[in-house]
This record gives sequence, structure tokens and C-alpha cells, in this order.
Amino acid sequence: MNLILFGPPAAGKGTQAKRLVDTRGMIQLSTGDMLRAAIASGSELGQRVAGIMQRGELVSDEIVVELIESRLPEAEAAGGAIFDGFPRTLAQAQALDVMLQRRGSKIDKVIRLKVDDEALMHRVAGRFAESGRPDDNPDSFKVRLAAYNAQTAPLLPYYEDQDKLVEVDGMGTIEVVAAGVDRALDGR
Repeated sequence: MNLILFGPPAAGKGTQAKRLVDTRGMIQLSTGDMLRAAIASGSELGQRVAGIMQRGELVSDEIVVELIESRLPEAEAAGGAIFDGFPRTLAQAQALDVMLQRRGSKIDKVIRLKVDDEALMHRVAGRFAESGRPDDNPDSFKVRLAAYNAQTAPLLPYYEDQDKLVEVDGMGTIEVVAAGVDRALDGR
């Protein structure tokens, strides 16, 4: 099963993805993790990515798609992938569909963790006060949240038209959200 997890920063995607890796043996394909690993490896691709990111530019769809494609055999061997942070644009979603189709596969489910933006702001402000993580700075978070909402909006109807989109209330406890994700995956 191939799954896309959608949700803004701090919505709990990483927590749910880790749980699915542990309970269902799926492979999490996080583009952020993959970009950092490519840079750390010192590979030719990593060197290209490092230069792009050092200049403050966005990594192209072509490079991100290349990274994802390189990990598909591992995901297929495990019985499925959890796409986290990908796709972010309609072009990436279409490229993913083509890539999977060439491999005789497809996206089976798209789970959107539906959360309240204001509640997320409070959650992040609390986390920032406790941990001081720079990416949890409330001002930075507002920018990240706005970017997510702007980029992801066109993808929701794309997957809804394919009858793959399932919304799960992401405002409950980890366990309650996990139960909603499991119901969505199991068709209950």
C-alpha cells in the first residue's frame, strides 16, 4: 500500500508515519530526511542539493522526484511507502503518479490530518517555550503554515477526484488520531 500523509507542520504526520513504520512495516519516504542524507553522503546528487540549499533556493521538482524514485525499490520490497513531505505541488503529484504507474503501482490512500490552524499555533508556541527549537518559533511557523496551505490546496481536489482522499481529525490524542488513520487505511 502506498500512502500520502498530508497535514501542516506540527499536525502529527511524523508521529503517525513512525507508528505505521513500526506497526505495518512500511517505509517512510520523507523528502527532508532524504535531502539531508544525500548531502551527508557526499554523493554527486548530494553536492548538487547542498549548493542549491546553501543559496537558499528550492530544490527542483526534478531532483526531488529523482530522490523519491531512488527509494521506491526499498519501499516496494517492504510492501508500501508513506510519502511525507511529497508531493508538495501538482507537478510533483502528477510525476509521482507516472513514476508509480511505470512500476505497476499507484497511490492507494491520501490521508489528510485535518487540524485547526489556531490550535496548532498554540501547540507550537508551547513547544517553542519548552524546547526553543528554531523551526517552532511562532513567527516562522506562521510563514511555514501559510506556505503549506497555499501549496497543498490544489492537491486536495486532485486526490479527491481520484477518490483517494480521506480526512482524519488530527486534533485528538495520538491514540485517537492513530485509530482514525487505521480506519482510513483498513476501509472501515
